[in-house]
Formats: sequence, C-alpha cells, structure tokens
Amino acid sequence: MSFLTSSKEPTPVDEPVGEVATGARLLPRITIQAFCEHSQTAELVEAAVHDRRMSKVALTTHNGGLEGAIESYKSNPTPNLIIVETSLPTEEIPGALDRLAEVCDASTRLIVLGHVNDVLLYRELIRSGVSEYLVLPTSAQSIVNAISDLFAAEGAAPIGRTIAFVSAKGGSGSSTVSHNVAWAISQTLRQDVLILDLDLPFGTAGLNFNQDPPHGIADAVTASGKVDPTMLDRLMSKAANHINLLTAPAMLDKTFDFGERDFEQVVELAQKTTPVVVLDVPHTWNAWVRHTLATVDEIVVVAEPDLANLRNAKNLADTIKALRPTESEPLLVVNKLGVPKRPEIAAQEFANSIECRLIGQIPFDAMTFGTAANNGQMIAEVSANNRTNDIFRAIGMQVTGRSIPEAAAKSSSLKLPSFLKRKKAS
Repeated sequence: MSFLTSSKEPTPVDEPVGEVATGARLLPRITIQAFCEHSQTAELVEAAVHDRRMSKVALTTHNGGLEGAIESYKSNPTPNLIIVETSLPTEEIPGALDRLAEVCDASTRLIVLGHVNDVLLYRELIRSGVSEYLVLPTSAQSIVNAISDLFAAEGAAPIGRTIAFVSAKGGSGSSTVSHNVAWAISQTLRQDVLILDLDLPFGTAGLNFNQDPPHGIADAVTASGKVDPTMLDRLMSKAANHINLLTAPAMLDKTFDFGERDFEQVVELAQKTTPVVVLDVPHTWNAWVRHTLATVDEIVVVAEPDLANLRNAKNLADTIKALRPTESEPLLVVNKLGVPKRPEIAAQEFANSIECRLIGQIPFDAMTFGTAANNGQMIAEVSANNRTNDIFRAIGMQVTGRSIPEAAAKSSSLKLPSFLKRKKAS
C-alpha cells in the first residue's frame, strides 16, 4: 500500500486532503554500454547522463553499432544494459540480434535504437526479448525514461518528494522559510513531512521546533551502510502532528567533513517512508552540497532583495541549471521585504535577473518572526491570522506540485548594475 494513504482507519483530522507529487526515482548503480553508428546518436546517449536520475549510472559509448557490440562481447563480459543503434533493413535486424544474444549473459537487458518506424518490427523484437525499441530521432529524456522503466522495481511504492531550501547569502532566512513551509504542507495537506537539518554544526531545526533530541542526522550519516528504515525511524523526533525532524547536533566538538555521496542513503531512505522530505541545506559550497542539489526534485533559493544576494543567487541558479539541464529552473523566494530605510531590488526584477520562477515574497516582520524564534514555534502558532502564513501555504502547494504560482505583485525597485543585466534576444 502506498505510504501516501494511511493503512489504518482514517479519522477526519488525519485523513490526507491532497495528493503530493511523487519524487523521481534515482536509477540504481548499473553499467550501461552503448554502441552507436552515428556521432549524433552517441551525443544523444551521452546527454542522458546529465539527467539526475542517472547520477549513479556508469555509461560508456562505443562505435560500431550492432555489429560492434557482437564483436566486443565475444571476449568481454556484458553490462547490465546494452543500447545498440542499427540501420539494418527490417528483415535483417532479428537475425543480427540473435547473434548478439549468443554472446550476452541471460540477465543483460537490451534497448535498440532504430531508424524504422514499424509496428510489426516492434512487436517481433519485444517478443524476442528486446527490452525496448526506440525510433530515432528521439530525445535523451525518452532514453532515460525507457531505462528507468526497466530498472524500477515492479509494483514499487511511490517515493517521497525531496525539496531543498538553500540561502543565496548567510542570514537570508532559508532555514526559517523551509521550516514554516514544511509546517504549512503538513497542516494544509495533512501529509507527513520529514525535515533533514543538514547544517550539522549550526543547524536550527531543533531550536525552531523547541526540540532537543539525543539523536539526529549526524547519527544517521555516520552509521554508513548500517542505517535502515527502522534505525532512521528511531533517530527521528516528532515535532508536531505530521512533522518529524532529523535535527543537527549543533556542536563544535568535532569537524563535520563529508564525502560527495554521504547523505545520499539517508535521503533515499527518507523518501521511502515519507511523502515530503524537506532538506534544510546550509549556506556553503562543497562536493556533498553540490551533489545533493543535483539529485533532489525541487530547489528553492531564498534571498534578500539586495545586490550581494542577487549576485550569489545568480551564480547559484546558473550552476544548478548546469547541473540539472533536463530539469526546470530553481524556484525563488524573496525574504525580508520592506526593511525600514533599506534600498531594495523589486522581487520580480530580482527573479527576472537570475532567470528563476518567483513563488513567494515574504515581508519583513521582526516582531512576529523574532517571537516565533525565541519561543521555538512556527509563525502560524504565534500569529494564526498573519498573512505570511498564506505565503508559506502557497509556497508549499507549489513545491509539492499542487498549484502554480500567481504573478508576483509589482513594486518599486532599484536599477540593476550593468553586469547583471541581460540583453533580450531580438
């Protein structure tokens, strides 16, 4: 049964009121070898590696097409998946594939890229054991989708949606925004949300939810391969109805140096048990932050409307787009709008400059936010009628795939510096 619906008899209070878009399932660590006849096809297959679902996959391309694959596997072991391009006449393809089958392991899967759009050929190839037949020209995304369909477990339950919040500049309020958005999702949709506080030395999730658990994210990460769903469940702390935390230790008794994929297993386990996983990513830049941002479903950049934030947000957005060329652009939340006597860049102009979608504008409210922080509460708990709660709900609906953002309200702005302006295509 899907974790998106309760296995117990639901009550009116706990029954989910809305579906959450599921996350993209990363492909397992498999090896793929492609044999192409044309350089354009090789480039197409290599472009598939840039899809974040392929982050664990080892893919190599070779020349020679179907005949090249046959010759290669006469003396070499076969990978998990073979992709071959063939321009042979329709009547010759089945015979050539029979010769390939003679030199392949029984467990190896095969995707054929052909130039003939023939339904009868497709049916014959599928009957003969070919996993998929794609007609060229096709797209890199179609190839990834075909691979994903082959290696995703049959009948597998949907996995949780991962949403990363990251600040353009220290102090921009990414943690506060992520925690309040997580609260809004849990209370509005009545779906379970897990917050991963990835800022181990300075994380604030425990403070913001008035929690001081003995265990948290550090125990999960340092457990290496020993962590499993049962252990992860024991390490979580329940902050409120539908809200669980993996808090940071927030201690400086040791340094926290992580490898590129050290958080990967924890995030994947969290996805298997929780519909929404919110990652509170620290304002730093290293291998594991880069890798984490490359593999999540949604990225929200939180920035203040000033020049330093604009520069950093632009660099961050450009890097994220390069890391995820097949994904949509990062989302933008402009925080602390309307600080007294501070010149500001208009939110929509800020978004246009960094070429990101604006999904929220949060006004500066020192009293409400300060009271909430000091009390270890969310804004909705301190001031249920505060209009900022509507903004958090709107952001939550957007990142969970429930709605599209409304056009941002126009406001006065400063002129952008020339180095951040882009000329529009004529």
